[in-house]
Formats: sequence, structure tokens, C-alpha cells
Amino acid sequence: MNPEKLKKLQAQVRIGGKGTPRRKKKVVHATAATDDKKLQSCLKKLSVNTIPGIEEVNMIKDDGTVIHFNNPKAQASLSANTFAITGHGENKQITEMLPGILSQLGPEGLTQLKRLASTVAGSAVGKATLEEDDEVPDLVENFDEASKEEVAPKKELNENDKGAGDKNDTIVIEEKKEAPLATPEA
Repeated sequence: MNPEKLKKLQAQVRIGGKGTPRRKKKVVHATAATDDKKLQSCLKKLSVNTIPGIEEVNMIKDDGTVIHFNNPKAQASLSANTFAITGHGENKQITEMLPGILSQLGPEGLTQLKRLASTVAGSAVGKATLEEDDEVPDLVENFDEASKEEVAPKKELNENDKGAGDKNDTIVIEEKKEAPLATPEA
């Protein structure tokens, strides 16, 4: 390999002077603790005040899920119109929190709740129809054969009635006899 090309490649890789080791890039490990410290310093610049006495915070999303914080640390800066809620958040369905969350729902939340109730009612009706279908007994016999057996006695009855002259109803049953397609020649 050409020594001049090799020196150019080494010069591109080198970060410091002649005595430094060659490194392609510096790796910076960012932890959650450093992110939290940066966030707290930014909040301190906004002069936020801690709001005491908040037991829970619920953030209701459009898709019907709720981000629930139990005993969070709530901070507010009214001048910057900024609120910060820190703590352990859990994603839950709105149906899991129903009795206690009703007072917190706004008009959009109530429409979501009505829509959810209609889907639940629709599924309950669907389950009821499935249960009704379970009560229907299974078919065990062939009804075609039973109907053929009923037609034969009716035919005999009608022939007997015609002899008496009481009824004018007739049942016509046509029997087709198939003619042979080809006659065998001997």
C-alpha cells in the first residue's frame, strides 16, 4: 500500500495531536439521572412552584386510554404557562378506572364513554343472541326422507276421498322414467 495514502487516512481518524490514540468518535453515555437533572434545572429557571396535596393525575387520550399517576410531584409556573408532573405513570383503559374517573371527564370524555357503552351493549346483545342459538337443538334426522314418507300417505288418502266424492283437492306426483340412451344391438 502507498505510504502517503496511509498517512492521509491516519490523519483523518486522529482526534488530538501526534501522541493521542486513534478514535473514530467519542461515546457519551447519557443516563436517566442526568436527563432528570437537566429537566430540574430547566424547571428551576422557569421558577416553578410545587403544588401540594395532589393525590392522583389522570391524562385521558383520544383512543380511550388513560395515563394514571398515583401520588405525583406536581409543579407549576403560571407565568410560563407550564405544568410538570413527575412520578410513575401507568397506561390503563378508561373502563378500569370508571367509578372514580366520572367526575374528571369533560364533554369529550363523556362522548367517548357513551361510545364505549354502546359497543359494550352491542357486544352484550351479540352474546345474548349466541346464547339463544345454543338453545336450538341440533338436527339429527334427514327431513327430505320424512317429507317423502308424508307425501305417500296423503296420496293414498286422496284416492280414498275421491271415491267418496267429498273433496276436490288433488295431488299430482309425476314420476319420470328415463328412456335408455342407446339400445344394445345383438
